[in-house]
Amino acid sequence: MYIKGSCEASLDDKGRLAIPKRYRDQLLADPELVLTAGPDGCLLLYPVEHWQAVSGRLQQLSAFNEQARWWQRMIIGHAEDHKLDKSDRILVSQSLREQARITKDVKMMGQGNRIEIWDAEQWRATEATQRSGALNSPPPGGESFTL
Repeated sequence: MYIKGSCEASLDDKGRLAIPKRYRDQLLADPELVLTAGPDGCLLLYPVEHWQAVSGRLQQLSAFNEQARWWQRMIIGHAEDHKLDKSDRILVSQSLREQARITKDVKMMGQGNRIEIWDAEQWRATEATQRSGALNSPPPGGESFTL
């Protein structure tokens, strides 16, 4: 499974997020999902098989490293199990909505093994900052990367 593409969606008044069709078909292959806070200020939605690999790698990080502990606290500490309801929605807890500052409108972005869920306004601000800054250069190890 490879999750890609982006779309916009909205939470309903109860905090439920309907999973758009572009992602739903991929996620229904394994309806068990994990939703958690991401270190960049978004939420991360994983199919459980991918979550198990990610959480395993996080648990291998040294508890003596401050940054590793922060990532473990954010990602593992906020993880919630989910299944799509009959209307193909998940309930985004108040705690996770607060973590990502999500009020209603969201931007969803497939990232291969997961979906990032951003507050739409926060995503626009983040994208504008990143487009105008040094993040436009290739990442470490990607100097010979071409499109």
